[in-house]
Amino acid sequence: MPVRNAKHTLARAINSIQEQTFKNWELIIVEDGSTDSTPELIKQFAVRDKRIQLKINLCPGIANALNHGIEQAKGNYIARMDADDQSHPDRLQLQFSFLNENEAIGLVSSKVNFMGNRVLHQGYAAYVDWTNRLLKWDDIRANRFVESPFAHPSVMFRKTLAKSSSGPYLSGDFPEDYELWLRWIEKGVRMAKLDSTLLNWYDPPERLSRNDPRYEPDAFYKIKAKYLARWMVKESHNLRPIWIWGAGRITRKRARLLNDNGLEFAGYIDIDPKKVGTRVQAIPVILPHQLDIETKPFVISYVGNRGARADIKSDLIKKGMVEEQDFILAA
Repeated sequence: MPVRNAKHTLARAINSIQEQTFKNWELIIVEDGSTDSTPELIKQFAVRDKRIQLKINLCPGIANALNHGIEQAKGNYIARMDADDQSHPDRLQLQFSFLNENEAIGLVSSKVNFMGNRVLHQGYAAYVDWTNRLLKWDDIRANRFVESPFAHPSVMFRKTLAKSSSGPYLSGDFPEDYELWLRWIEKGVRMAKLDSTLLNWYDPPERLSRNDPRYEPDAFYKIKAKYLARWMVKESHNLRPIWIWGAGRITRKRARLLNDNGLEFAGYIDIDPKKVGTRVQAIPVILPHQLDIETKPFVISYVGNRGARADIKSDLIKKGMVEEQDFILAA
């Protein structure tokens, strides 16, 4: 658990670990530059419960704090936790048992409760609802280029992953958790999600994802373009005509990140008759029914609207195309 200025929520988070039905745990709290009374509060808990340890992060930053905590951990499994969230009592037991019983799985997550304002933050609430529906490995893998498929503080993974060639968390101009999932999946790590709600995921105004540039939309699109392009090359999809579904200005901007990573497009697909028949950067814009299946195209959908995304997937499947083999959803 990395912490910084968490005095108002820390006790709730720690209490939720102390109340776990699974008792054989250690809680490593990595202090990352707090200017409030957070360190003193941690010390008070550590005095009363020897399973709680305070560690100081000497290299500021959440990725460094996370790696420092992993280095200090004695156990085989790492459960992530944030200082403003709340684990349900059976979380550790269920995730521990799952990993023990499924040796082929490297990481397990769970569904989460969205504890924010669904009216003011409809987008975030919709994201939580979406990720709670990704329960099977095939769905997690196929949707990894849409958005991060896991709530970071809901995961438990094998410590060996962070110590192997798959690597630990990285620091950079990107969300450290999303980059890690993409990298581990690229390395062949299988992941799962329990069909149980095991975390209350709070959405305070000061959370990093609301205030840190590493969690802005452009940062997500930049890192997903990097791994999407690498996956395309690995699967030889780059040798096929690549069509981008969506020809709007924002979609084109995000798709151009794929150009920066070495991919070239045959054209754009759009339903707006004003765009169809034109050329964007010298490549054509066509209607969905004009896509020539005989040329064995590969389609990347960069349409962000969730309802439209489902319609696009349905349309492509009706054409006889197979997800991940002939198309991928990326926004």
